[in-house]
Amino acid sequence: MTQEEIRATVTLCLLAAFADGEKHDREREQIRQVAEGLARDQAIHLPGLYQDVLLRRVSLPQVLATLSSPTARQLAYEMVVCVCDADGHTSPKEEAFLAQVRQAWGMGGAGGALGTASGGSYTEFEQQAQVVADMPLQAAVPEASLPQDAAVPHPTAVDGLGSPNQQRRPGTLSREAMDSKILKASIMNGAIELLPENLSTLAIIPLQMRLVYQIGQSYGYELDRGHIKDLLAALGVGMTSQYLEEAGRKLLSGLLGKKGKGLLGGLGRQAVSSGMSFASTYALGHVANQYYAGGRTLSTEMLKNAYQHVMQDGRQQQERYMPQIQATARELNMAKIMSMVRGG
Repeated sequence: MTQEEIRATVTLCLLAAFADGEKHDREREQIRQVAEGLARDQAIHLPGLYQDVLLRRVSLPQVLATLSSPTARQLAYEMVVCVCDADGHTSPKEEAFLAQVRQAWGMGGAGGALGTASGGSYTEFEQQAQVVADMPLQAAVPEASLPQDAAVPHPTAVDGLGSPNQQRRPGTLSREAMDSKILKASIMNGAIELLPENLSTLAIIPLQMRLVYQIGQSYGYELDRGHIKDLLAALGVGMTSQYLEEAGRKLLSGLLGKKGKGLLGGLGRQAVSSGMSFASTYALGHVANQYYAGGRTLSTEMLKNAYQHVMQDGRQQQERYMPQIQATARELNMAKIMSMVRGG
């Protein structure tokens, strides 16, 4: 894709992110931070695009007209669908936004005749994206395999959370077993991030929610999606902003939608060195474990601070476990990911 097409694609995603008009100020700030964090290429200047969208200096027809090639439109539309589904559902306003895109590009109400970058129809892609966004929380958390003698780290940053005399709730897993579960889930999500498909990027967030659900369940809590979203928000994890960050990194590296090795070779290894999925899953799992073990008494400030500290540890651990992440990624494809999503 050309720089102009990349700019238009990111702008379209930002327009989609704000299409429903219901973004909390906190989520808007996270999206702004994503734009600044991805602004390595001055020619694209993502913070400027963010301001253009918020101040309405750019219109949807202008952006759509910039994306003229079938390949650019395919990739852009997939990203926009994922942005709309990232928080678990597509609102009526977001669906109206998608309909405008389809109409402008002559795709038709039923998805049109053109295929997507993943090889199926637009309608099929939208259905798959909704399946990913709505994945059941109760199914097993997909875990990567580890060598039997592999050391499993435990972040000390979470051990000081709560009162020293606070009674921990009994759980169904030992500390070692929980640490292993979180590490394996982190490796799996890190591996999924290496795949070039939009749907694989979208799958990471609901898989993290499933991990949180099962950690809470191990301490006797029956959680719903609303509670888990509130916890993620307290930690500073926005679903839309997280998808934009992960997909945007791939897009700027020229690797999103590529077939073959995708992010597993050459330039991809360098791009992935700043990947967040392993670290964010690692931090989310360990902070959630302390939160539920302590009876859900931690303040928002304590949760957010602990999450940031464990994220730093997670980034270091990602380098350590990169061989396992890459090995796991080589065994994955979208069919396997969709099976995981459905709980297979």
